[in-house]
Amino acid sequence: MESPIFSKYSWLDFFFSVVGVCTYLFDVGSDIWVGTEFYSRGDFFWFGVLVGLMVLSSVVVQMFSWFWFKYDRELEGFDSQVDKNVLFGVCVKLSFILHVLQLGFFCRHVSAIWQGFRVWWRREEGSEYAVYLTHDLSMLRLIETFCESAPQLTLMTHIMLHTDRARAVQYVSVMASITSIAWMVVDYHRSLRSFLPDKAKQGWCSAFVYFLWNLLLIAPRVAAVALFSTVLPSLVAAHFLLIWPVLVFWAWRQQTDFMDSVGGEWLYRATVGLIWYFSWFNVAEGGTRWRSIIYHAFMATDGGILLVTWWCYRDPVATQAYAPVLLATLSLTYLMGLLLKTLYYCCFHPTLWRPRVRADGLGAELTDGQGMLFRTFTPPASVTPQVWNKRMASHATCFYYNAEVL
Repeated sequence: MESPIFSKYSWLDFFFSVVGVCTYLFDVGSDIWVGTEFYSRGDFFWFGVLVGLMVLSSVVVQMFSWFWFKYDRELEGFDSQVDKNVLFGVCVKLSFILHVLQLGFFCRHVSAIWQGFRVWWRREEGSEYAVYLTHDLSMLRLIETFCESAPQLTLMTHIMLHTDRARAVQYVSVMASITSIAWMVVDYHRSLRSFLPDKAKQGWCSAFVYFLWNLLLIAPRVAAVALFSTVLPSLVAAHFLLIWPVLVFWAWRQQTDFMDSVGGEWLYRATVGLIWYFSWFNVAEGGTRWRSIIYHAFMATDGGILLVTWWCYRDPVATQAYAPVLLATLSLTYLMGLLLKTLYYCCFHPTLWRPRVRADGLGAELTDGQGMLFRTFTPPASVTPQVWNKRMASHATCFYYNAEVL
């Protein structure tokens, strides 16, 4: 029996789109506020670092958006879906200018909201296309989060630790970054689940556990890098440039196939390396257990080295009151995150089951106790290419894959 691929666009999808653009604007506004504060106080170095992170993140996101825009315009029948769209309805040259002006990502938000409003409020057709847009926004928000919010959170934590004081604007920036990361985690996971047959719903308990273990793993990583930077600030860039190429090489070895061009694929691998610097992100089909174990072992070792370095070079007098407690708390937090992640994948995570292949070439039958049988995330003949988001479908295949049933 064939399961539906898409659910209809709902008020909850519209709500997520509106909150997404509000979160984006709040994040940009807080960045501008922090930059203005640094500049007015004469902290030109921190101002330059902050602006550099903002520009780098924006450029990377706009590049992904532009690559996807060109691919989508080449799909057969795609123009019929976008005649009234804010971004995709304009000509290619005008869209290129919008991306150069760093407005492509914002226009995608507006496009998703407008399309969702037409579908949900006016009861017009185009539900599949509205879902298509939200899928791309989910991925772009993930990229924007780890290109800007995570590094900026590290920067703000470093400044607060280094100066031993914090202004209100710095607290706002930290909260904006945490909010952005938390919302991305939930939104991205929710978007991937829509590719499951019958759209397996995620309960509040499952969503909370998923959010919590990500937070408990990312927070100690950010704190470790920030603490290291307070004692050896000149070596932070060297540390990143030492780790990042290794992670990019690992992404290349996993033979990722996410983009539609060689240049776009290397951009994706470079971005994956940046995401891996802060958090685990599965990018290839196949058994994920050992890849995840290798990654967390590597990052735990690296984080331990950063914390030990901070302990050895710290000011014993200034940090005597909180250093032992902080060191123990960060270690226990990371361990708790790993335990919650294990609990999530044992009890809450839907698994992509595939039939075993026997010697005679026929698929082996699975008993009822083995769970749901998912085939592959490929569009059936009834689904047109312009509403099938193969990018997110590819990630869903990686995310919900269980190698042990192959």
